[in-house]
Amino acid sequence: MQVVDLSKPIQYNREDPFFMRVKIRHKPHWIARWIVRLMGLPFRLMPKDFVGWADDTITQMGVHSTTHIDAPWHYGPKNGTQKAASVEDIPLNECIGPGVVIDMTHKAEGDSITAEDLIQSLDKTGSELQPGSIVLIHTGRDEYMGTKLFWKKGTGMSAEATEWLIDQGITVMGIDQWGWDLPFHYQIQQAKQQNRDDLFWEGHRIGQHKPYWQMEQLTNLSSLPSHGFKVCVFPLKIVGASAAPARVVALLE
Repeated sequence: MQVVDLSKPIQYNREDPFFMRVKIRHKPHWIARWIVRLMGLPFRLMPKDFVGWADDTITQMGVHSTTHIDAPWHYGPKNGTQKAASVEDIPLNECIGPGVVIDMTHKAEGDSITAEDLIQSLDKTGSELQPGSIVLIHTGRDEYMGTKLFWKKGTGMSAEATEWLIDQGITVMGIDQWGWDLPFHYQIQQAKQQNRDDLFWEGHRIGQHKPYWQMEQLTNLSSLPSHGFKVCVFPLKIVGASAAPARVVALLE
């Protein structure tokens, strides 16, 4: 079995915008020796090979800062009349399923992905969607990961395309660019040009009335076939959160 890691490394990167920058404090081994000494064990009674233990503290990291999965709570406080689910509510049985990669690398910057785009790609590869499939949208924009351009580059899922996937029984889906929708500046530009109040964050907003779980900042989708593999998504169980960092892997027989 081949395991393909679809997750972004969690590390400090000065090129990230301030709102998604991760900071980690790495503590050296020797500090633990002093902790043990303060607990009462003299240095002379410490094992000769006890150099201490390493420890690390994440001092800054938003739940959307790295590869993560969004909960319906992220899209709005309610789904109809019900309180929207936060990330710890994700059914784990939906986090493991057959994977389908939909190739959207041909889409231009600022050009939204439509339902017809998805259908054409599926027809071309012979991939079939079924309830429980985990759909991965391959844009190729993970090539900008770690650069200042990452959050500004990309196509994006339209409301129509997002809703079409949900209507096929897909509840977990993801993309290999900064966000699910078009980058913000394209959304704002198009809303102004078309004088429309329904374009901003249109893909996300579908989740207000049709709840779904959405991964962003995936990587290595180019290493996968169009279908015939399994996806496993393991988000941190952060109570009440709108999202959680996730380790996402693909399993190829």
